[in-house]
Amino acid sequence: MADPDLLLDVQGLNVHYGGIHAVKDVSLAIRKGEMVCLIGANGAGKTSTLKALARMLPASGQMRYAGEDIAALAPHTLIGKGLTLVPEGRGVFARMSITENLLMGAYLRRDSEVNADLERVYDLLPRLKERHTQLAGTLSGGEQQMLAIGRALMSRPELLLLDEPSMGLAPLMVAKVFEVIRDIASRGVTILLVEQNARLALSVCARGYVMESGAISLQDASSALLSDEKVQRAYLGG
Repeated sequence: MADPDLLLDVQGLNVHYGGIHAVKDVSLAIRKGEMVCLIGANGAGKTSTLKALARMLPASGQMRYAGEDIAALAPHTLIGKGLTLVPEGRGVFARMSITENLLMGAYLRRDSEVNADLERVYDLLPRLKERHTQLAGTLSGGEQQMLAIGRALMSRPELLLLDEPSMGLAPLMVAKVFEVIRDIASRGVTILLVEQNARLALSVCARGYVMESGAISLQDASSALLSDEKVQRAYLGG
């Protein structure tokens, strides 16, 4: 009998770039309401994994979301079903305003709650509200990261895929971004986090997967991974 709380079930995921086998038989599972991280060195295959799950890369293997086979679905179809990716590098629309960027996150929606959700995003990210008419390209890196997260929230995600949200940010802004991520998780959104800062990722997530050379080498509770000698040596500076 299927587990009704199992939101994402991935078995044998593979991604190739020509002759390069970037993601190798990856399997992972995420239950509703969980916050799970995927850590590993640069080039380990973390971003490729997220892009494959968001159907932005060709991939093989079994991918089930909310009990549905999503392996052949288009990216925009997944967004409509509640699976949304915040990409590495933010990907904001530089020549559009903050408000216009946020509304792009709701472009598939036809319900009457879009404006109410826009206000909720502004309540969560008041700095964006203060500058709502400002062009996205003129924002700082941290503000653009907040905007990318807010845009994703406008799609009303059930599962949020976050790719390197701290990349290139000053420590103070990293703390603010992760405060927002914790707040989002507290509201019931399930999160799969890819993060170069392994200590930070494990400190906010309940479970983690370690990726090496395209494959999952270890998975455990975050507390166990934080105390694992191999993880400490490789990723925590221990």
